[in-house]
Amino acid sequence: MSTTTAPGGDSPLKFETPVLDTESPALLHSISEHGGYAYVSMAAMAAAGDFRAAEAAREMAWEQLHSGPWHSVLPVWRDAYSMACLHVAKHHFSNGEFREALRVLDMGIIMGGTLLRKDLDSAVDRVSEKARSARVSDGRCEDFENSEHRLVDHDFDMPKVLQLLPVKSLASKIVVKRSALSLDKFMKDHYMSGSPVIISDCMAHWPAKTKWNNIDYLQKVAGDRTIPVEVGKNYLCAEWKQELITFSEFLQRIKSNGSSPGGPTYLAQHPLFDQINELRRDIFIPDYCFAGGGELRSLNAWFGPSGTVTPLHHDPHHNILAQVVGKKYIRLYSASISEDLFPYPDTMLSNSSQVDLDDIDERKFPKVQDLEFVDCILEEGEMLYIPPKWWHYVRSLTTSCSVSFWWSEGESSAEC
Repeated sequence: MSTTTAPGGDSPLKFETPVLDTESPALLHSISEHGGYAYVSMAAMAAAGDFRAAEAAREMAWEQLHSGPWHSVLPVWRDAYSMACLHVAKHHFSNGEFREALRVLDMGIIMGGTLLRKDLDSAVDRVSEKARSARVSDGRCEDFENSEHRLVDHDFDMPKVLQLLPVKSLASKIVVKRSALSLDKFMKDHYMSGSPVIISDCMAHWPAKTKWNNIDYLQKVAGDRTIPVEVGKNYLCAEWKQELITFSEFLQRIKSNGSSPGGPTYLAQHPLFDQINELRRDIFIPDYCFAGGGELRSLNAWFGPSGTVTPLHHDPHHNILAQVVGKKYIRLYSASISEDLFPYPDTMLSNSSQVDLDDIDERKFPKVQDLEFVDCILEEGEMLYIPPKWWHYVRSLTTSCSVSFWWSEGESSAEC
């Protein structure tokens, strides 16, 4: 391990990797069993402090991650990628290259396996702490509490917005809204019957309610972190693609109305809170997510500019969508009319509808306009319960920050 002296004469900059130290022999043996002899050779030199070998090992693992469909990648190569990222990040950190070290560690978290996750997380904490100390010592102390750099202002042109929504929006049945709905009433009136509901007045205690509308705060806690984003109209379009960018660059794109050469940029369905602990501390799991005796399956972030669209689809779990900043339009169709919404026959897209609500092909889908639905504008501080298998279309009406909580039913509940 490098013991380069920190800038300014402090003690050597390094972070510990106890899991890697313990698991390295077994992991390298497993890699060699899968033909990774060159990787093992480079990893051994990387562990001794050879930066070029560490980069070479990371490149070898990266090639394995992209050797075929993601589901076919052997888990050992994902762990190999995490190992190489730790070696590379150690070098950058020892040289005081904090941003580069964070970028490499984030890549290890996003693309790597689970074996070395504790080492990656603790390294991120160590590097982030040093990066912030460096900013303070350089006189770049962030006073985000008094910042006026808002992510979303509260001006809203409703007539203009209505022109952008699908036909018949907000003209029929509106999702019922309940204030501070008790868990018992939620269970009886919505969970058991499988009917959507908007729950208001349940997020006032979330720090995210104020902090996430502050660009300087987001920049401080997440600016140097690398995140996966979607670029393009939506995932059903041929031009749609994914990119890895820093959160700082993402915020810049939002400031410019989310524009990039390929279309709007959207941080969609990403487990951001597993990656950035500071943001995780800004939210709380709603009590409703424990209905049915099940367990939380996933906790995902949805950040994006006005105009981002998630096309009509359904999910397998119970879902609470919490609107933290901004507004969204949401349309829902009952699971009972699934066939009338023409799911894609392809297995990978079977939970998505062939019907484009923004431009309905009336020749192919002549009866879709007559299907019953409920819809709403989800306001800041409101949560929407979406039952399993209910189809939903979502459009951001402003720059928007949302959190989705997916949970499953317990065994006893599922048997009822």
